[in-house]
Amino acid sequence: MAREIRIEIDDEQYEQLEREAHERHEDPTVYAGRVLAQELSKARFLEGCAQFLAVPGMREEFARRFGPEPGPSATAA
Repeated sequence: MAREIRIEIDDEQYEQLEREAHERHEDPTVYAGRVLAQELSKARFLEGCAQFLAVPGMREEFARRFGPEPGPSATAA
């Protein structure tokens, strides 16, 4: 079920939002909702990763299975 959230942003941020939405041929409101949802998903993912690695021994097990060093395609979060 969709719910409505109201936020206030300054004029400069709103103009940037409109430009980015226009570049993607999207309604600014729809674009803003999608960006917000993506950022929330990213935050939940990173929080889940931190909790996973906080489990005693999990960091070592992960490093044992996948290697202690990030691969060439890894990027900083």
